[in-house]
Amino acid sequence: MSLELEQPSLHEQFTTLISTEDKLLIRNFLDDQNISDVAGLVDEFPDYEDRIIANMSVHRAVSVFKILELSVQKRIIHELPPNTTAALLNQLPPDDRTDFLEELPSNVVRELIKLLDPDERKITLSLLGYPENSIGRLMTPDYVYVYPWNTIEEVFATIRKYGKDSETINVIYVINDKGELLDDIRIREFILNPPEKKVEDLMDDRFISLHPEDDQETASDVFKMNNRVALPVVSKSNKLLGIVTIDDILWVAEEEFSEDMQKIGGTEALDEPYLDVPLFKLYKKRIIWLIILFVGETLTIIAMSNFQKTLEQVLVLSTFIPLIISSGGNSGSQAATLIIQALALGEVTVQDWWRIARREIFSGLLMGITLGIVGFFIIFGGYHMLGLFGEHYVRIGLAIGTAIIGVVMWGTIMGSMLPLLLKRWGADPATSSTPFIATLVDVTGLLIYFGMAFLMLKGVLL
Repeated sequence: MSLELEQPSLHEQFTTLISTEDKLLIRNFLDDQNISDVAGLVDEFPDYEDRIIANMSVHRAVSVFKILELSVQKRIIHELPPNTTAALLNQLPPDDRTDFLEELPSNVVRELIKLLDPDERKITLSLLGYPENSIGRLMTPDYVYVYPWNTIEEVFATIRKYGKDSETINVIYVINDKGELLDDIRIREFILNPPEKKVEDLMDDRFISLHPEDDQETASDVFKMNNRVALPVVSKSNKLLGIVTIDDILWVAEEEFSEDMQKIGGTEALDEPYLDVPLFKLYKKRIIWLIILFVGETLTIIAMSNFQKTLEQVLVLSTFIPLIISSGGNSGSQAATLIIQALALGEVTVQDWWRIARREIFSGLLMGITLGIVGFFIIFGGYHMLGLFGEHYVRIGLAIGTAIIGVVMWGTIMGSMLPLLLKRWGADPATSSTPFIATLVDVTGLLIYFGMAFLMLKGVLL
């Protein structure tokens, strides 16, 4: 019976190799591993992260560098020798290089751009010239283009010559001699047709394109609606400038999602991983919203002080303040979250405001009635089982139940309309975060509560 020897783990193999300091062995070992496994080694061995990148072949090092966290990328670039940095940056796809450079201080960017080859420097400066969060920052000039008069055989010759440097060859772009985009054709069309057939015979003149000034979030919607892996980017005169691929759009979508989640939670968006954000910077990101919400809550105190005499006469009303406030805040937060998500997914637009308002009024009414009935039976049960609330418990129960209906309805209307209003003003709907909605509904909810209690208990308890 033979015993199988257990293979040493990747961690153990690397530890053994790094101690030998044999660069050739280390290089061969790293080049044989999966990209994700090498990225894992970078995370496991922070003291060797620059040497891991430096000891790989350039194209493999680029693939690893692209998937590392920004903070790790910064450290590696700072630690690498200039010639290795130059090779790495020159091999990075222009869109990834631009994404990395725009996160660095301007003086560092100037020094790194000097390391680029003339052609790469020109491309990078061009991409950095587009507005932040625009498609121009994501596009890459690495694509395969052909002309209408080319045969399919010539197309495949072009692909073999330039395809290895292209971001994708799933789609081939057709341009004229002026550089204007005429069509985009999927590669399967070339594969399924005879070699002598011309490109113009495959063209249908229907294509979807983006402009470099378009917002990145808008492009995400275009990709989703048209099920594309890449889209061309054209100038106003229809000159083909570059392409944007789905992998870049997925990164944008992830960043937008993270940013919206942080804003919904009542904090400014973090532009770095949580553990990499300096403590004072984290404090500044969070304290601004807390101050706004804190000051907003003082309006609640003002509202309550105006009804001080009412509270003194009917102390039971103060018992239900937390219930009233939470009901309105929760319903408003629910509505805001649903509408913000629907806006992000393109399910609704600002023009749908009346349809949304109508739905929220009815849903708010139904939820309010349900909670109002529950509130009434809490008063009813409290009187019969515990002897609470006094002889006018029915009026108190009706006052609280009716107030809950009004507060919940108001909360749903405010929660659904505020994101649309912010969108209409050109602001980020996520800034109407749940804490902000809750604070706003707290104040107005108290006014509804005490107003309803005053009307229904006047002459009996007031």
